[in-house]
Amino acid sequence: MAGCSGSPDVGVSVGPTASAAPAAGSTLAPADFAAALKRPGTTLLDVRTPAEFAGGHLPGAVNLDVSAPDFATRLAALDPAAPYAVYCHSGNRSGAAVAEMSAAGFADAYDLEGGIGAWQDAGGEVVTG
Repeated sequence: MAGCSGSPDVGVSVGPTASAAPAAGSTLAPADFAAALKRPGTTLLDVRTPAEFAGGHLPGAVNLDVSAPDFATRLAALDPAAPYAVYCHSGNRSGAAVAEMSAAGFADAYDLEGGIGAWQDAGGEVVTG
């Protein structure tokens, strides 16, 4: 039911906050992803290329390109106990990133079903730069 005016439940700063963590490795619909990423301490990770990130990303997202040769090294610098909301263009790369994170001992990572395209279709905000 998203239109040009957006959905009050899909946003980085609007809508409800999840009361509990999603299951590790979950793939969440945009509204559930939006609620989960508002949990305290959550890092929002965009795993697309830097060029894709510059073309538009979720507010507050950190770019960590899953296809970069140093992805594993950069991932190892993150806190595996912290929660991570992960997304990409369509959901394929974020699913791979979450699987790699789980294998590396990250216990609280989940991704956005349908990627940033689904986010925008649901009325979620995107910023550039």
